[in-house]
Amino acid sequence: MDEQALLGLNPNADSDFRQRALAYFEQLKISPDAWQVCAEALAQRTYSDDHIKFFCFQVLEHQVKYKYSELTTVQQQLIRETLISWLQAQMLGLQPEKTFIRNKAAQVFALLFVTEYLTKWPKFFFDILSVVDLNPRGVDLYLRILMAIDSELVDRDVVHTSEEARRNTLIKDTMREQCIPNLVESWYQILQNYQYTNSEVTCQCLEVVGAYVSWIDLSLIANDRFINMLLGHMSIEVLREEACDCLFEIVNKGMDPVDKMKLVESLCQVLQTAGFFSIDQEEDVDFLARFSKLVNGMGQSLIVSWTKLIKSGDIKSAQEALQAIETKVALMLQLLIHEDDDISSNIIGFCYDYLHILKQLTVLSDQQKANVEAIMLAVMKKLTYDEEYNFENEGEDEAMFVEYRKQLKLLLDRLAQVSPELLLASVRRVFSSTLQNWQTTRFMEVEVAIRLLYMLAEALPVSHGAHFSGDVSKASALQDMMRTLVTSGVSSYQHTSVTLEFFETVVRYEKFFTVEPQHIPNVLMAFLDHRGLRHSSAKVRSRTAYLFSRFVKSLNKQMNPFIEDILNRIQDLLVLSPPENGYQSLLSSDDQLFIYETAGVLIVNSEYPADRKQVLMRNLLTPLMEKFKILLEKLMLAQDEERQASLADCLNHAVGFASRTSKAFSNKQTVKQCGCSEVYLDCLQTFLPALSCPLQKDILRSGVRTFLHRMIICLEEEVLPFIPSASEHMLKDCEAKDLQEFIPLINQITAKFKIQVSPFLQQMFMPLLRAIFEVLLRPAEENDQSAALEKQMLRRSYFAFLQTVTGSGMSEVIANQGAENVEQVLVTVIQGAVDYPDPIAQKTCFIILSKLVELWGGKDGPVGFADFVYKHIVPACFLAPLKQTFDLADAQTVLALSECAVTLKTIHLKRGPECVQYLQQEYLPSLQVAPEIIQEFCQALQQPDAKVFKNYLKVFFQRAKP
Repeated sequence: MDEQALLGLNPNADSDFRQRALAYFEQLKISPDAWQVCAEALAQRTYSDDHIKFFCFQVLEHQVKYKYSELTTVQQQLIRETLISWLQAQMLGLQPEKTFIRNKAAQVFALLFVTEYLTKWPKFFFDILSVVDLNPRGVDLYLRILMAIDSELVDRDVVHTSEEARRNTLIKDTMREQCIPNLVESWYQILQNYQYTNSEVTCQCLEVVGAYVSWIDLSLIANDRFINMLLGHMSIEVLREEACDCLFEIVNKGMDPVDKMKLVESLCQVLQTAGFFSIDQEEDVDFLARFSKLVNGMGQSLIVSWTKLIKSGDIKSAQEALQAIETKVALMLQLLIHEDDDISSNIIGFCYDYLHILKQLTVLSDQQKANVEAIMLAVMKKLTYDEEYNFENEGEDEAMFVEYRKQLKLLLDRLAQVSPELLLASVRRVFSSTLQNWQTTRFMEVEVAIRLLYMLAEALPVSHGAHFSGDVSKASALQDMMRTLVTSGVSSYQHTSVTLEFFETVVRYEKFFTVEPQHIPNVLMAFLDHRGLRHSSAKVRSRTAYLFSRFVKSLNKQMNPFIEDILNRIQDLLVLSPPENGYQSLLSSDDQLFIYETAGVLIVNSEYPADRKQVLMRNLLTPLMEKFKILLEKLMLAQDEERQASLADCLNHAVGFASRTSKAFSNKQTVKQCGCSEVYLDCLQTFLPALSCPLQKDILRSGVRTFLHRMIICLEEEVLPFIPSASEHMLKDCEAKDLQEFIPLINQITAKFKIQVSPFLQQMFMPLLRAIFEVLLRPAEENDQSAALEKQMLRRSYFAFLQTVTGSGMSEVIANQGAENVEQVLVTVIQGAVDYPDPIAQKTCFIILSKLVELWGGKDGPVGFADFVYKHIVPACFLAPLKQTFDLADAQTVLALSECAVTLKTIHLKRGPECVQYLQQEYLPSLQVAPEIIQEFCQALQQPDAKVFKNYLKVFFQRAKP
């Protein structure tokens, strides 16, 4: 062994040594006999350093896992003997090995086991047991090996090939026949021997029993001697958590419903007699969390039994099962209401399934109704925040409570299905009594009262939020609660959780304000003052900005009387805060987007005449334009890169805000109808000069590009005069990413305006293509993944552009570029179809080729195109699918093949018998295709149904590929 390299295994070694050790490990993995040196070192205990021992096991592991079949019988025997002699040495050593070495050794044993058990080493377990006997160190290793074998055979998280899965099934079957009873006997002996003297080994053994129970004969474990021992462990503090988990696995095992019911009932009887059902006497929350999981398992098992018995028509046994379930409900409720959320969370499954049973019963007994009410009260109580919850700095505990609340919400929804009237009445009772005295009530109780009202909206579903029509009693109850919410003054409560819940609920029940619009002014004031957008908490301000925009959008018909007042009140929130004056604005720029959108919605949907709308829109956008001009000048002069970046950010925000106001327009309310075209054209003129700014190009171009996309939709042809100069600037010294983002803009213009932009497209077609080719031809590092990906994406964008041009009936744009350029373009499309293994681009290329053949492939097409079809397009349809990289099992590739079929069909359609003749007599023979297959191919091509040919083509290439 290279002693120098081994020094690098120590975690404290410097990086050079560590690199050397890694290289050495790789070298040993490849070497045909290095494993023997490692095996010898382990068997003879050559090294005392833990990291070297671990390293030796890693080399052995690699050998067994990947190269075992290359070894001779003698060498395989040597590995077995090495492991057994290492195991024997463990009995005698002064100190046990470190845990990480024992675990690695167990993994190697397990790998060898799955490789050899069925063939060379059927006595695996007997050999190991004869070495370890009841020696505590040996037993520890034996149990670790069993756990490693279980994870090799049944671990759901490990992905196995179908071959491995078959092998694993065979191993389990063989083990059941040959050795499982002996293993179970060994576990019993270990438990009996060590239960009072070695808790660590006992817990390990219980874990093994729990793991194996899922796939061995249950009667070996679920019998008096085992169960009594496990129940005994439930009373030993250091063992009871593991014993609980073990019982859980036993209860969870699939079995006959009646037998399962008997097993669960006998367990419950013993546990109850031993006092385990008296939850309030138990202090240890960790144990109670496991116990709650066990009770949940027993409850759900009984419910599964009940379901099966009902299905099979055994009503008598089903009745007994239901009786058994009912007797566990009191215990379930105690665990559900427990102050520790983990304990409560573990029982929710049983609770949920129990409610599902009640939902199926036609009539509920008084006791069942009382249970429903008790669950409801428990859920309401457990939804409440505790004192420790940190609202300003939410960490892991807070995240866990949020998750737990989601589970409770599912219970609440299920309660609503069982008894909607009861839920509504209970929430109303809690809500009304809490809001009557909100000033003197703790924040968490006020929050949960409003939260429950909020949750009713989903628990009692209606279509399109119509909570205030239809069922009169429900509508009036919700209306009463909403009226109380908005008139009680609770929006002034001094806690962020209550404030947020208030606004969330107001927005969720926005339809209430169409029934009682008199409350709108009060709610608007809450949004606009220190309770909402001017709250001291940034979190509240941010969320309110979003909710305010939703509130205004959904009630835009009711907003008319308040528009100017709102616009005046939000004036200061619209200010574009420049980076230099240290002014901390109330809202972040993301939040300001919502305020701008809201302002736009108010103006556009108002009942004002167009000239008034124009004035208001100009008032909204002029400050942005003025600020933009000043900041752009400053940017041109800025020296410091950090300052450049913050100025560019600010410019980008200005463009983004203007873009966002335009979201308010619709087909009914267009920019023209609102008289706002001029304002947005002014914006365009203000923003476009940023494209020629040499600094911070990326961020500025991206903002202006987005604005142009919006304006093409909003201003339609009025935007066209600006496009040529904008394009020219965007094509100057650009990178792959710039082009990739610029092309969709040109595609949008081409698809929307078609013939109107033909002159512009003809003029910029070759400059755009040259910019693209220049970037694609730039040399890049061979293994630079990101550069390769950027080029691939740019290639796709380029082909998408050609597809848009040809698909929008604009093929003359290409045709008018001069013969040489046209040929260059066509050659790139052929290359895209054949040379690059990118099925998305290949599909687009075949779509372009089909279109060009359809347009130019007839008798009156451009000179020389027919030749091009036979010399290049036809071959492309064969060469692409014949490539090794063209994977017919991949869905995207199949789509590309489908377009390839369309191309061939189109050629046949345009060229007729001449095409068939060419394939029959020239092209297919040149590929060495057999005459009968050529015949078959040409017949399929001539079928009128295109689908027949598509299916045939796939089979044709599957046969042709080795």
